[in-house]
Amino acid sequence: MHYSQESLATLDSRFRAHLINSLSGFKSANLIGTQDSQGQTNLAIVSSVFHLGAHPPLVGMIIRPHSVARHTFENILETKVYTINQVNADIVSQAHQTSARYDKEESEFTMTGLTPETLADFKAPFVAQSHLKYAVQFREHQHLAINGTELVIGEIIDLHVKDGAIQEDGFIDLEALNTVTVSGLDSYHKTQIIERLPYAKKENYRD
Repeated sequence: MHYSQESLATLDSRFRAHLINSLSGFKSANLIGTQDSQGQTNLAIVSSVFHLGAHPPLVGMIIRPHSVARHTFENILETKVYTINQVNADIVSQAHQTSARYDKEESEFTMTGLTPETLADFKAPFVAQSHLKYAVQFREHQHLAINGTELVIGEIIDLHVKDGAIQEDGFIDLEALNTVTVSGLDSYHKTQIIERLPYAKKENYRD
């Protein structure tokens, strides 16, 4: 199959959305927990969370254009805190359902049966059913004029991981946590490790 720039532009919008969203391969599946200054909680699944740096520990994510109400983005700008909670195989259906368009007064926690959890007095809700979750302090955001999306950057200030998942060198065994990944808009997958490789040096390479 070959799609030119012109043919991509003429595709059915839903077909094109599935096609283009699938191109980047497997992505992380995370639930973003927030609440507003009145304590109204919100939970949203995001597949665009990415590592930005380890010292300081920074994480980024892309939020869709703010052309309609984006409760997650609005709460982050208002309170300057949020949580990131990895999705595992036991909560895939509930996590996916958080992408539905609920009113601001309808907490996705309540609507999906997921449990809000307060840890270390942090002012944003965690997901109790998640096995790896971290508290994030908002640092900056950039509006991307090319398509209207918002780049949100935060600093990880507190980390909670299920016992037994962190190896001696600090590596987190995501499969031990039953973590899932997502491809496209709605396909969730388990993974299987192939191997861990040593630090790459050109003099050590053998084909």
